[in-house]
Amino acid sequence: MNVFKKIIDFYINASIHVAFAVYAFLRITELYLEIPYQKNLNYFIFFGTITGYNFVKFAGVAKLHHRSLTRNLKIIQIFSFFCFLAMCFYAFSLPINTLLLTTPFTFLTILYAVPFLSGFEKNLRNIGYLKIIIVALVWAAFSVIIPVFEATKSFSYEAILLFIQRFFIVIVLILPFEIRDLQFDAISLQTIPRKIGIPKTKRLGLILMLFSLLISYALSVNFETKNAFMILFFLVIVMLMRAKVNQSKYYSAFWVEALPIIWWLLLLGFHNF
Repeated sequence: MNVFKKIIDFYINASIHVAFAVYAFLRITELYLEIPYQKNLNYFIFFGTITGYNFVKFAGVAKLHHRSLTRNLKIIQIFSFFCFLAMCFYAFSLPINTLLLTTPFTFLTILYAVPFLSGFEKNLRNIGYLKIIIVALVWAAFSVIIPVFEATKSFSYEAILLFIQRFFIVIVLILPFEIRDLQFDAISLQTIPRKIGIPKTKRLGLILMLFSLLISYALSVNFETKNAFMILFFLVIVMLMRAKVNQSKYYSAFWVEALPIIWWLLLLGFHNF
């Protein structure tokens, strides 16, 4: 049991779980917009997610404590390095225009971790409201804008709607993390739950999911796809409403993060039924 827990902890802490969530969003985009499976792009984004997230999470820690890093963090660093090499390998197989399109969103990820504000003491992560918008924007861009551009070199009305829906959904998925982090974040960090309170934060999430539901019915998708989204809608609402400050270790980090994967599996099930 202890070995299994260590495996799960590494799976979460090394950002493999979040990478699978982004990968699931990519595959959902392919199903919704009927674009072909793009192996090289999907793997590039999968390994890029691991590289980017671990850079954001551990760059500051590694810089300040590079001589006293824990064994687990050193393993994650080595793992991230190999993921970076895999990302570069798949990057060489992508068109230059696609790579150029990823540049602004990659730059935002770097600025999310690297201090450049207030005398190089703050980064974008230290700006409460902006933080959640940037994360949602980057997720939506890499899971909708980039694959659509790679497949079609244009953006349809439905692709734009899907991008907006994805942006809303990711914001709602971040809210349980924001609620959890109230006990860890500095008071000066004006996150949404700290600014408007937990009940209003949950109402905001509900409103965004209702907008996402309306977009789902505006998209030209079949009945099975809409049914899968309805299940996701209720799962997200339940997870959001049950979120609290003193939540279990795996509530947000595993179960909330797993919702895009569950959505993808539901879509596969409905499509193959």
